[in-house]
Amino acid sequence: MSSSNRSSRVTPSEEVQTPGGLARLTKTVALATLAVLGASYVLNAMDRQVFPVLLPDIRTEYGFSLGQGGFLATIFTLGIGLAGLPTGYLLDKMSRRGVILLGIAIFSVFTVLTALAVGYWDMFAYRALSGVGEAMQNAALFSAVGAYFFANRALALGSLNFAYGIGSFLGPLLGAQFATSFGDWRAPFFIYGGVGIVLLVVIRLTVSKRFTEQVESKTSVAQGFDHMPQNLYNKNLLLLALTAVVVGVAMYGYIGLYPTFLQEELGFSRGDAGLAASMFGIGALMGLPAGWLGDRLNQRNLMIAALLAGAVVGYLLFNGPTSLGPQVALSFAEGALASGFMFVNIYSSMQRAVRPNMVGRASGLYVASFYIPAAIAGYLFSALVAATGWGGAALWQLTILPLIGVATLAFVDVKKFSNARVAAHH
Repeated sequence: MSSSNRSSRVTPSEEVQTPGGLARLTKTVALATLAVLGASYVLNAMDRQVFPVLLPDIRTEYGFSLGQGGFLATIFTLGIGLAGLPTGYLLDKMSRRGVILLGIAIFSVFTVLTALAVGYWDMFAYRALSGVGEAMQNAALFSAVGAYFFANRALALGSLNFAYGIGSFLGPLLGAQFATSFGDWRAPFFIYGGVGIVLLVVIRLTVSKRFTEQVESKTSVAQGFDHMPQNLYNKNLLLLALTAVVVGVAMYGYIGLYPTFLQEELGFSRGDAGLAASMFGIGALMGLPAGWLGDRLNQRNLMIAALLAGAVVGYLLFNGPTSLGPQVALSFAEGALASGFMFVNIYSSMQRAVRPNMVGRASGLYVASFYIPAAIAGYLFSALVAATGWGGAALWQLTILPLIGVATLAFVDVKKFSNARVAAHH
């Protein structure tokens, strides 16, 4: 029997029936499936976060400037962003599970190729194309999980961000250790790419379409959808997309050059810089409580509060304490606010801003909005550093820019969201 047939045949003990859709898995099987998919997102984050902590070594070997290095550190987001909208439409034509698998295959291959680069432009291409795979996995994964756990959508997406946080913590930390142990910055890319292929096989064999292809039905949602706009590009969605632009540019400005700042400006060792950078990932674990709060509180007000707090933290990261302990604490706070609270709640609110048949395209728009502008975040931050110093760059990109997001969110109407508050059958 093929694995696709296996995935569509679930024993009675593994499923419960719901009206108007595929048979749903039992709670135990659904949570186990979520854990397997979450593991693939751990790896996604590890790949994204390892490059910046290895950047000083890469720059030394290839002779890249700070600007070139900053661009390489965040260029994968261009691939993620450009693939976001096409992936959203691909999800209308192809199974979410199939898109997840294809995405993992693509980013794993180009992660390995990064270690084989001979110069700037082919490394540029490999990092950008790894982002294409990450986008496909991201949009399909978040669409599948958001649809399956629709009644607690923000909490469910928060669990994925929890996985991202684990990867963001392990990626720089293990990457620095692997590079030191093997005496070569290339080692982490070979290892992470290989693990990706293993996870691809595991997901292909164990994840059921009963999980990935669910669609919430109108009969299972308390208030229906009549109060919501019928069109995809409605006012709420566009305002939230603009907020995603702001958060992406600010967050990836920090991610791209923070380890370089610690090593070259503050004199931290590679290990200490890796530790401080990895605390962003520990902060991202706050995606779980952030999602839980997003399901219960006014999401707009929650995001405004997080942006205001993030503006303060962003300033202090590059203008405040210069010792390891406080930098670890500030990096944790940046991860909690930018990745934990903002990423999760913007993503889930964009899904809630559209009707269920448009969730895939809304996810694609989020990915495009968040990641395309983020592609220049590292380069922009390096240009601001050259013009105003590290402290001035942080003031503009990590403090003033988020205030634009606050102003944008003020016009979001949460009364037009789809807020399913009925018990789901899982």
